[in-house]
Amino acid sequence: MKINNAAANTTIGNNYYYELSDIQNKLLKSINESPGIRYRELLRSTGLSNGVLTYHLKILEETRRINTIRQKKATRYYSITIPTEELHIIAYLRIRIERAIIIFILEHDLCTFDEIVEYSKKAPSTVSWYLRRLSEDGIISIHYGEYQLYTIIDRKLVNQILYKYNETFTDKLVNNFIDIADSL
Repeated sequence: MKINNAAANTTIGNNYYYELSDIQNKLLKSINESPGIRYRELLRSTGLSNGVLTYHLKILEETRRINTIRQKKATRYYSITIPTEELHIIAYLRIRIERAIIIFILEHDLCTFDEIVEYSKKAPSTVSWYLRRLSEDGIISIHYGEYQLYTIIDRKLVNQILYKYNETFTDKLVNNFIDIADSL
């Protein structure tokens, strides 16, 4: 995972001040309202062409107006006001099944693999894949004994993020549902 951690600096190149265009302000507003938004989501929500969106996002990155996390399959964009330790957690909370697993583990403190599979109603291999990702990124830990028990590493931080961005996550679900309904 590569993080482009931007500062509040508004210079580009050799100390030239850069004033944002209307499109860039619109993108910045979308990113601030929906932390962890993916490139494709921005493409759909703005109606911009691929090249135009890429151009303006590059300027926002270069002028240090946004933080960017690039992963294998997705690039996510964040406000520069979001602390670095929250960035990767927000990315997981924006994915419905991972958010559900995280919330389930939070509610039950220690969970077995079978409990998580039963709750999620997903195949064991699918749940295993999600749990491995969450574990590798330090969001959950696995305690080995008679059973594998899963717990959230920083419960307080995850709870704070859920509370802080809950509206963003639920709005996204509603918007996805509306998009699906409109396409039918």
